[in-house]
Amino acid sequence: MAAYCRVSTDQEEQLSSYENQVNYYTNYIMNHPNYELIGVYADEGITGTSTKKRENFKKMIADCEAGKIDRIIVKSISRFARNTLDCLNYVRRLKELGIGVTFEKENIDTLDAKGEVLLTILSSLAQDESRSISENSTWGIRKRFEQGHLHVNTTKFMGYDKDENGNLIINEEQAETVRLIYDKYLRGRNYFSIAKELNEAEIPGWNGEVKWIASTIEKMLHNEKYKGDALLQKTYTVDFLTKKRDKNNGQVAQYYVADSHPAIITPEVWEAVQLEEKRRKEFMKAHRIKAFSSNIGENPFASKVICGECGEAFGRKKWRPRLGEYRSVWQCNARYREKGVMGCANRHIDESTLEQVFIKSWNALMENKDACIKKWHQLQKGKNPLQAYRAEKLLEYADKEVLTFDAEQMHVTLECIVIYETEKISVRYLDGTIVELK
Repeated sequence: MAAYCRVSTDQEEQLSSYENQVNYYTNYIMNHPNYELIGVYADEGITGTSTKKRENFKKMIADCEAGKIDRIIVKSISRFARNTLDCLNYVRRLKELGIGVTFEKENIDTLDAKGEVLLTILSSLAQDESRSISENSTWGIRKRFEQGHLHVNTTKFMGYDKDENGNLIINEEQAETVRLIYDKYLRGRNYFSIAKELNEAEIPGWNGEVKWIASTIEKMLHNEKYKGDALLQKTYTVDFLTKKRDKNNGQVAQYYVADSHPAIITPEVWEAVQLEEKRRKEFMKAHRIKAFSSNIGENPFASKVICGECGEAFGRKKWRPRLGEYRSVWQCNARYREKGVMGCANRHIDESTLEQVFIKSWNALMENKDACIKKWHQLQKGKNPLQAYRAEKLLEYADKEVLTFDAEQMHVTLECIVIYETEKISVRYLDGTIVELK
């Protein structure tokens, strides 16, 4: 004889019930002259609507199949399973093995001829009870959301812990990494290059492991909780039985709570990141760029060189003249889109020339430094947080004459270099300033 016990929550009164069930069945079986105790199988604090995560339940079934158990006793159908299909499947599976289940509360013996009919009816009622409990629980959660009460799982949430009262508090060590990610994005990196740089620097994630991927960076840059706000009910439970959750695209109400907890990122920086992402998407669409590249170390001009004739981006090529060394050149991607057919006739340009173009354009900009500084100060005071950020970075370089190419400076200040067939070159900075070169 074996007994199965389960409680549906981790509340204190339920845990007491759990201990009582274990003690009761241990004594009941051991004191019965016709029973030999094989064990009490118990799952603590796990929902009964599915058997997928109930480890001791699955162990008990395995012991039944191994011939270790002849009969199971359980308090009620709702303790065995609240899912009708699961309940009936396991009862029939055990019945084929000659193993009966006794449900004390309902006084059902599954080996009895009438047992399965009663079991079908009562297990359906148990499933409906589970649905009702789930709906009541969901109603309570949504009412708390309406009142602005925040519930966040910090297990996989980089930058925050919880205090003894369950309130979010900043984890300063992790928060530095969060701020670094936002800064890198605004300095021109994309999701992939940020993840690569964090891995190369061996900076740990939320679990202490160095395993950054682009999708993690993307989610962090979109998470409003880093600026101290919270959008509640981003996902919702689709099925109370499977507990499957799905993205909330308007199926249920969402609630936005401002200043709900301490911020790691200022609202201005957070908003600047959202505006920068929008700018990049529009830029990519306008110039038929499939992916915004920002490999500053190896390929600094990717997504930065645009054809002034057809509007498409230039791509990097490796050329080698006869008996010469390889050199990097940039050519319009529309030039040979179809094999053997020349499209855009715009000229190519050497990468070394592009470096000199940036140096020359910056120094030309600094010839009008006073006017530039005045403009940048005005942008700093404006209402657009992205423009204010750009102006701040431009001001950091305002007193520096550029003698050698600096890829980092170019990415934080430059939008693009436009190449024309007439040999005119237009250098566009991120503050809207344009420098024309020949």
